[in-house]
Amino acid sequence: MGSTFSGLNTALTSLYAQRRGLDVTGQNIANANTEGYTRQRVVMHAQNANLVPGVYATTDAIGGGVTVSSVERLRNTALDQRSYTEHANSAFHNERAGVYNLVEDVFGEPSDTALQARLQDMWDGWNDVGANPTMKAPKSALLEQATTVAASLNDAAAALNSQYTSTRGGLDTYVGDVNAAARSIAKLNQEIVVAHEAGLQANELMDQRGRQILKLSEMVGATATDLPNGAISVYIGSAQLVSEYNVREIEIKQPAATRLEDLPLLDVTLQWSDNDGVVHAGGTMGAQLETLGKNGILKTISNRLDTIATYLARDVNSLHESAYGLDGSSGLQFFVDGSAVPQTDSTINASNIAVNKDLLDDVDKVAVSSGNPTAPQSSGARILDGDLAFALSELDDAQDGADAEYRALIGELGVSAQSAIRRRDIQNAVTDQVDASRDAESGVNLDEEMTNLLTYQRGYEAASRVLTTIDSMLDQLINRTGLVGR
Repeated sequence: MGSTFSGLNTALTSLYAQRRGLDVTGQNIANANTEGYTRQRVVMHAQNANLVPGVYATTDAIGGGVTVSSVERLRNTALDQRSYTEHANSAFHNERAGVYNLVEDVFGEPSDTALQARLQDMWDGWNDVGANPTMKAPKSALLEQATTVAASLNDAAAALNSQYTSTRGGLDTYVGDVNAAARSIAKLNQEIVVAHEAGLQANELMDQRGRQILKLSEMVGATATDLPNGAISVYIGSAQLVSEYNVREIEIKQPAATRLEDLPLLDVTLQWSDNDGVVHAGGTMGAQLETLGKNGILKTISNRLDTIATYLARDVNSLHESAYGLDGSSGLQFFVDGSAVPQTDSTINASNIAVNKDLLDDVDKVAVSSGNPTAPQSSGARILDGDLAFALSELDDAQDGADAEYRALIGELGVSAQSAIRRRDIQNAVTDQVDASRDAESGVNLDEEMTNLLTYQRGYEAASRVLTTIDSMLDQLINRTGLVGR
């Protein structure tokens, strides 16, 4: 038969257990809005009165009360792994769509002030010059329009280079952030393993580690694998970044390009610090590497822009050099390399194209006539026509000219940008669904916590009433038994 005093211990264990439940519920409520927090749940089990059950055990006691066996962290590992993957994909597509949006802003098409409209203004200017070959005003207007076209190409090239430089600087920052996060995870691994070996709870430390892994997944496409001792191994691709307490660092292979002009002689590659192996990054850094590489988005568009400038200079110069100006000059290039120190063998491209300064200084040198107006003629009449100016005005319809190349570039850019935005939106919707499932599993529901709070409160009150009742019984037994007849 169980002891009379055993009921006190049973009620006391209930008080301890219900209070622990109240503490954990309060912790959940306090962290309802804490990013990355995982709700916790008290796991209780009944204690056996026979601490060591055996064949000859004869006690018939009901039980030994209740004990808190653990405080569970309500986490779904499969959803965690899915979340890391989807967040990495979202970060990749967000960065990629952002790159295309910035490139579209560089060109600003369609617009009345964008390059396409300015090219058309220049071709119309040649038509006006052809109609009035002896007048200075149309030539001055033409030179201004051509200068605007050249400046638009220069500005677009500079904007692309600026975007490259800023993205390249961001990649350097992310490399440092990845290494710092990896070191933080390794440190948390060690603390969690020590806590587990000591029989202590490390739920909050595991939440911190989970936030760091999610951060790594977004930055570099990292994934994670749980280990039996409570630690986690983190991978980039199939290579380990964190192995329990050990960390491998990543770096940008040197020498590396820092400007568009450095490509393709130099490239931008991510490698492991210990063995120079290539890091197969995903997430934001994966998109940045795709943007910055020698065959990347920015270099490809920059090359197309240079092609437009080259075609423009080639077509205009070939006709202009064969024509004559009002002063009889001929053989002058209309577009030239406008670099501060032009190279003799340099190719005219988007960054250096400019209108010939000789023409800006003297508009009569603008070549528009098929014949030399200053040459002596047998009839005594000067040959001055605008045939070459009219021919130049028709270059906008050339199948292999600058306009056709530019329209093709803008069309392909629009398609690529639209595709990137659509993929981003689809991926973000998938990520939101995974996050919603993850939050339903591990997020704090205040209504549920309030219900638990009342449940533990009532349990604590009931255990207290049991203690009071047993105390009253013992008082009757000890202080009042045997007093009859005195």
